[in-house]
Amino acid sequence: MDSLAQLRTRLRAFASARDWEQFHTPKNLAMALGGEAGELVAEMQWLGDTEIDDELSQGKLRQRLSDEAADVLLYLIRLTDVCDIDPVAAAQEKIDRNESRYPQQLSRGNTAKYTQLSSPEEST
Repeated sequence: MDSLAQLRTRLRAFASARDWEQFHTPKNLAMALGGEAGELVAEMQWLGDTEIDDELSQGKLRQRLSDEAADVLLYLIRLTDVCDIDPVAAAQEKIDRNESRYPQQLSRGNTAKYTQLSSPEEST
């Protein structure tokens, strides 16, 4: 199983077999997604970048992050399914918008939000 569509179908069947559709409202799924994203962040909360790199290379952190990332992905897929959103199409459209919002020549190496970017001609 390697496609989001297959994963969505499997999740839909998983929820249906347990009569969980009644609980899988957009609000509840969004809240669960937020909670799981928090658990993902908590795995690295007090670690420095070097510690994270070391623990990832030793495999200590990788499994915990894998489990939490899977939870985030599963809730996101379930939420987009319930809301009838194609997550891949939505992501592609967002990248398209961001390509115009963040022109390469203005954004390279720059963390400014697109509303704060200006061309060199505008700043003179």
